[in-house]
Amino acid sequence: MEAKKAIIIGAGVAGLATAIRLAVDGFEVEVFEKNIEPGGKLTAFENSGFMFDAGPSLFTSPVFLHDLFEYANEPINQYFLYEKLPLACKYFYEDETVVNAFTNADLFAKELNEKLGENEDAVKKYLQSSKKLYEQTGSFFLNYSLHQLKNYFTKNFLKAFTGFSFSHLTKNLNQYNQLHFSNKKTVQIFNRFATYNGSSPYKAPAMLSLIPHLEHNDGVYYPKGGMISITNALYQLALKKGVQFHFNAKADSIIASNKTVKGIVVNGENHYAATVVSNGDAYFTYKNLLKNETVANKILKQERSSSAFIFYWGMNRTFDELELHNIFFSEDYKAEFNAIFNTKNCFADPTIYINITAKCEPETQAPKGKENWFVMINVPANASINWDDAKALCRQNIINKLNKILQTNLEDCIETENILHPSLIESTTSSYLGSLYGTSSNSRLAAFLRHSNFSSSIKGLYFVGGSVHPGGGIPLCLQSAKIAADIIK
Repeated sequence: MEAKKAIIIGAGVAGLATAIRLAVDGFEVEVFEKNIEPGGKLTAFENSGFMFDAGPSLFTSPVFLHDLFEYANEPINQYFLYEKLPLACKYFYEDETVVNAFTNADLFAKELNEKLGENEDAVKKYLQSSKKLYEQTGSFFLNYSLHQLKNYFTKNFLKAFTGFSFSHLTKNLNQYNQLHFSNKKTVQIFNRFATYNGSSPYKAPAMLSLIPHLEHNDGVYYPKGGMISITNALYQLALKKGVQFHFNAKADSIIASNKTVKGIVVNGENHYAATVVSNGDAYFTYKNLLKNETVANKILKQERSSSAFIFYWGMNRTFDELELHNIFFSEDYKAEFNAIFNTKNCFADPTIYINITAKCEPETQAPKGKENWFVMINVPANASINWDDAKALCRQNIINKLNKILQTNLEDCIETENILHPSLIESTTSSYLGSLYGTSSNSRLAAFLRHSNFSSSIKGLYFVGGSVHPGGGIPLCLQSAKIAADIIK
């Protein structure tokens, strides 16, 4: 068995990034992926000329991609191109109020003043606080393991510890936002950021107020070719660095003896390595690959994040009032999250997210004069709902709401349709119950309760991806790869 060989289970964003870093560090790297292509949740498909990103649709924090390509000593612009957008999102309310969420903090503050009567200075102060919280506290969580004692005796931790206030821990995000804004519509806009890691603003700590910084100070970006171009860039970079890929190769188990990892079993064949990295859901890793029900059940004690029901619609016309990112808010936001996390059912008046990449690249993302709609609502993780039965109800709830706000008849506009629901998410990406971000952040200690990037009981076994530290989403998955690779090195 070669000491410098590493095996990675799963070719999601974190798996690809880990493979690249370890290859640069001198490891011989093999990646085993159960699907026929890389990307995990970050894939794409085509239907009748309409192009669809299947999973994540928001691109922020390109600095983490730059960091990875710099580490590999490769020019990112030869693999990947993107542009900064003037608008992060366009918000629609039932009473015909429309808010343009600019990626410039001053313009956004002015917009909230003109449309919702918010004090401009209050908005700017909030975003400056968000920036400080991200740079002082958030950066520690994104760059260091929370499960290594040595990291708590550094100046970086001291900086992180002094970067937040008491209210960031004692108040939930909704309570915090109510203190800072006078209009409930503004509170709803800033509450929405809890959904970025599949949580509820009425439960998650105010620490999540650092997230708006990413959109309104740092910016929102569009990758040329859609989000799938991120997967393509990482895959090509991994190949360039000598990483070997095996697709349609589902891992059966992880081989370990004497508390040390030895390799994995794929299709009944042993593959040996002294380093194994799981990019799969931590729960499934323990339950299916390590056959350790005890640890798997401990992971289940943490609340799962929300999931999603997505309709991919090819539309036979364009909608000039829409942008790349659009949100149509529920009139009762608190009741919506109660349905998602407490009663665990599909809410009748869901908040609807629509992503339309044809707004940025009309010549390649949809047939001429048409648009590709990625339409998503938040739903519970795959508990007891029959999603095939729920499809018609979710679809009709979405269409009724959009018809009312957009004053149209969407039924006549839908030319093609594909769907994705929690049960399908679970089967294709091995995300337990289809939860998009593993565990939710609906507790003050959620960040510390996420599984670590290494095993404390099996030497040579490591974890990356959305179900472990620091969390879900493309930037955090990239950072989980960096943290794990640094520990391995």
